[in-house]
Amino acid sequence: MKKKNVILITGASSGIGKKTALDLIKQGHEVYGVARRVEKMQDLVSAGGNALKMDITNSDDIQNVVKTIIETHGKIDVLINNAGYAVYGAVEDTDLADVRRQFDVNFFGLVDLTQRVLPHMRSQRSGKIINISSMGGKMYTPLGAFYHATKHALEGWSDCLRLELKPFGIDVVVIEPGAIETEFGNVMYQPMVDRSIGGAYEDISKQLAKATQEGYNKPGSFSPPSVISNVIVKAIDSNRPKTRYVAGKYAKPMLWIRKYLGDRVFDRVIMTQVK
Repeated sequence: MKKKNVILITGASSGIGKKTALDLIKQGHEVYGVARRVEKMQDLVSAGGNALKMDITNSDDIQNVVKTIIETHGKIDVLINNAGYAVYGAVEDTDLADVRRQFDVNFFGLVDLTQRVLPHMRSQRSGKIINISSMGGKMYTPLGAFYHATKHALEGWSDCLRLELKPFGIDVVVIEPGAIETEFGNVMYQPMVDRSIGGAYEDISKQLAKATQEGYNKPGSFSPPSVISNVIVKAIDSNRPKTRYVAGKYAKPMLWIRKYLGDRVFDRVIMTQVK
């Protein structure tokens, strides 16, 4: 019989987070899904899980969520840091307030939550922290400077954290999804176009937005969220999980090109999407 874990997953109102939460509930785990849009998580409750409202950038929200789980169960076995979104646009066009919020959601909020969970994992001398990065944590795309910066930061931070926590029996796992059917593209492309209007980067912004829309409308261009959920479940079930898992459309070939063929070749390959 599998161990029943107490699991906290952020960004559980849609996409990868919601699918993962539902799959883990079906396995019999005690799952807490958190997101700003608590009304979007009622299916988790109906399935036997829990839904709590939390803004990943609000320290009081984070403290209250961790406190609620610890008071109820006395532990958190697995933390899945999944919440995130993408700010796209030329470096020159992107307001610093938008840049700071990108880092607050994708990185600093994640750090805040992890810091509050760690003392409890250390006291039980066990646990898993699963950080949802992206193939974008190892590569880059046009007009994605700030999104990729957050994911590159998450990759390096996770590696250091893994070394720090090993003596306490806590695993740190990085998941690097490829192209997945989520709200990602819809959230990212219109603000990118709006930022560029009348400027030097308007043409490339429109080209990238068009390519993104066409990709979302073309069957088979993206993997379903279940591809990543399956990997997360595998990491949780493993007694010795990998430090990294790569899954989803384009992820493995693009990371191979980036690693073995070098920057110039990768530049040419990635820029074909905006021609």
